[in-house]
Amino acid sequence: MTVNRQELAAFLRTRRERLLPSDVGLPGGAGLGPRRTPGLRRQEVAELAGMSIDYYIRLEQARGPQPSRQVLGALARALMLTIDEREYLFRIAGEAPPAVVGPSSELLPAVRYLLDSMPLTPAYVVDAKFDLLAWNSLATRFIGDLSAYPVDDRNMLRWMFRQPADDLHWTDEDALAFTATSVGDLRAAYARYPGDPGIERLVTELLGVSPVFARMWHSHDVVVRRGVRKRVNHPDVGPLEFECQLLHIGDSDQRMIVYCAEPGSPTEDAFRRLAAMPALAALPAMRD
Repeated sequence: MTVNRQELAAFLRTRRERLLPSDVGLPGGAGLGPRRTPGLRRQEVAELAGMSIDYYIRLEQARGPQPSRQVLGALARALMLTIDEREYLFRIAGEAPPAVVGPSSELLPAVRYLLDSMPLTPAYVVDAKFDLLAWNSLATRFIGDLSAYPVDDRNMLRWMFRQPADDLHWTDEDALAFTATSVGDLRAAYARYPGDPGIERLVTELLGVSPVFARMWHSHDVVVRRGVRKRVNHPDVGPLEFECQLLHIGDSDQRMIVYCAEPGSPTEDAFRRLAAMPALAALPAMRD
């Protein structure tokens, strides 16, 4: 693979110009006098990436040597590139992109803000292997308040397949379809993150404890889970029907799962009543 110096120079320059000093933890002036152009200065990027200013200037002027993988990684961090941008940077620099390490469990602040801005809509966030990362207050009426439960064991699939064999969950067609598509989604993640120890541990565990999971897993169905219609008999407000939508968070490969009630429906009214109830106490353990 050969480096595309012109494209590399343009890409570095546009990524630098979009950042503010505050984005990377620098004071507005950074001790270098008034700013005449938008974004970071070249010197600031060079310092953040741990390289000489002369070397970085040559890269932006399309006359530098082919950067090493270490230099590209440092630039990706300094310029706060997304996963897609980092892959693009490596490719135009003539290098194979680094492998994605594993599912991200780091929650973006904006996602937390969005969760909290929906007090009348149950919503929660899972990573690619269905670890529960965050939830809003109304979601605790459906999944419980898991804040006291060990972080390493807040997993939706483990929760699903803990249901005993005679549980009504396994005779409900909608619930079975929902569970099967979740397993298919996990298999898709298994391929996206080959060798990820967290996914492999989860699969090994569920294969050992759940014949239902084993049957679904060995079907080799691959499905990126999408929205489904759900019917729930809630202990506090009775029967509910809503769209369970999955919003994909591209930068982290996470999903926000949102229970969407039809406007003016009995379910929307029930959500309002649930939201007005006192907050639940934190669960000592995830429900079976």
